[in-house]
Amino acid sequence: MSVTVAKTAGFCFGVRRAVDLAEQQAKKNGKIYAYGEIIHNMHEIERLEKLGVYTAYALEDIPDGAGVLIRAHGVPRNVYTLLQAKKCEIFDATCPFVRKIHKIADKESADGRLIVILGSAGHPEVVGIQGWCGESVVLEGEEQARAFSERPEMENKPISLVAQTTVNRSIWNISVGLIKKRCTNLKIFDTICKATDERQSEARLLAGVSDQMIVIGDKKSSNTKRLYEISRSLCSDVRYIEDAAELTTQELGQHQHIGITAGASTPAWIIKEVSNMMSEETKIETGEDFAAMLEESFKTLNNGEKVTGTVVGISNNDVQVDLGVKHTAYIPLGELSDDPNYDVAANIHVGDEIEAVVVRVNDGEGTITLSKKRVDQLKGWETIEAAHDEHTVVEGVIVEENRGGVVATAHGVRVFIPASQTGVPKDQPMSQLVKTKQSFYITEINRQRKRVVGSIRQIQQEARKAAAEQIWNTIEIGNEYDGTVKSLTSYGAFVDIGGVDGMVHISELSWGRIKHPSEVVSVGDKVKVFVIGLDKENKKISLGYKREEDNPWNVFKSKYDIGSVAEVKILKFMPFGAFAEIVPGVDGLIHISQIADHRIAKPEDELEVGQVVEAKIIDINDEKKKVSLSIRALLEDGEGYED
Repeated sequence: MSVTVAKTAGFCFGVRRAVDLAEQQAKKNGKIYAYGEIIHNMHEIERLEKLGVYTAYALEDIPDGAGVLIRAHGVPRNVYTLLQAKKCEIFDATCPFVRKIHKIADKESADGRLIVILGSAGHPEVVGIQGWCGESVVLEGEEQARAFSERPEMENKPISLVAQTTVNRSIWNISVGLIKKRCTNLKIFDTICKATDERQSEARLLAGVSDQMIVIGDKKSSNTKRLYEISRSLCSDVRYIEDAAELTTQELGQHQHIGITAGASTPAWIIKEVSNMMSEETKIETGEDFAAMLEESFKTLNNGEKVTGTVVGISNNDVQVDLGVKHTAYIPLGELSDDPNYDVAANIHVGDEIEAVVVRVNDGEGTITLSKKRVDQLKGWETIEAAHDEHTVVEGVIVEENRGGVVATAHGVRVFIPASQTGVPKDQPMSQLVKTKQSFYITEINRQRKRVVGSIRQIQQEARKAAAEQIWNTIEIGNEYDGTVKSLTSYGAFVDIGGVDGMVHISELSWGRIKHPSEVVSVGDKVKVFVIGLDKENKKISLGYKREEDNPWNVFKSKYDIGSVAEVKILKFMPFGAFAEIVPGVDGLIHISQIADHRIAKPEDELEVGQVVEAKIIDINDEKKKVSLSIRALLEDGEGYED
């Protein structure tokens, strides 16, 4: 005879957490009241009562000021209000999965939607969920789901569908399919507990290969009933028992392959009693005996031990993890990551498998404190050492600035980057790097002293060198580049065009006369430049900045011709006439003989600097870029001008 025991048999995290919390508070205060049966198992309730955990079936049974445990099934919203009015101390052990359903029901109800619950009407968990709803309906299976969906008024009604955490997965899938076909304004929330899914899936597989199935659990336990129903559908001989007294060794001896599973409310000591009925020769298929496997769930973990568990809840302070042991395990949010920008919601989800290191075991409180970032650090050191040995790039986030440089965290390891290796110019603050992701090389490592040094500058230098090689291989006169102004001198500006510096002479910065390059550009400006001269042998590049289309002479020629009349601005006087601006950058001469229709001694007798007058263009010299203007020509034409 061989016996296979489901790995998921026994307490789920939520029940274990509630029982542990009840025991701790009863031990601490001498007495605590559980509002409703803390667990669907009378044997366990009797054991807990001996420890001082009393079951109250009504709020009236709870004295004012007493300690009250909210069981894993959860309670309606108003229960909290009533207990607070009685000044009771509340110890909330609502299962995280159930609490999630409460939040969904609360939000969706507030949006005016009907909450439809697939589960057992009257079950404490379902009653609790209804207490967080406005309007709600409970459907107990496929037939009720079909009848509900066929009601005409439900076709367009806003409906949000949730499930009792222990609902059979196949019933859920069929019911959802039926409702989806007819209800067009439907939102579906799959709230079946992952552990329930695994427990039912394992029971299904086990029943399919066993001659006999033994299902252990209280007859009132909803999830144990599900296990029994699943087992019966696949195995011809299924025994549903509450304890070992209902089973005889003669019945066991008649079968070659026996499978055993137990509900989420079945305590380990009852499963042990069943195991003790197995003969000493009976071994589990893994080679371990049943009792040894059960003892595994009671083992004590040690500080520094690496463990793997399942995320079962996330709060504002910590992440709750099921390690498959009696103690409740938590990871404080500060122990998740070294990254100050770490997004818990984006990276951690209920049901995720997570690795951590045991930081502290508190047997008195029945809790284990874990750290994920320490596991990351252990793995990170290996990654950092490999990056140092192989000279590969590491990515990290700059978390702080200090007097000597900045500190980055990469793979959970702190890396110091000296100021000279940050790549930040001396006249700029290193604080601009904080909270940014950077690439760097590991240049020094000392694991014993936990010292790691990195360099961003080396990455930048290599990138600049590669870019420079690419530019020198492809550069030609006329090529255009996006560049950055690196420095200014009295004779021009030096521009980085992507790994190579070129010089824009002051005469190439503007079509007009300027005294210094700073009149046109500043250090750090992004500019478009083009190559006007090239000396590859000496690695020199001459760049142009001013564009031909911006040439004032071209602008003038595009707007005016000989005979055109223009509004001009008087700039200065000479003995032989006045110079006037036609367009910015192009001046014309109004000869003294062309200022008036009569003889004048000097230009300022008729004109003033800054005055705007109309003048006729009487000559254009393209070669010398000179323009002759005449006011007199307009006077003779009868147009005149205003003083």
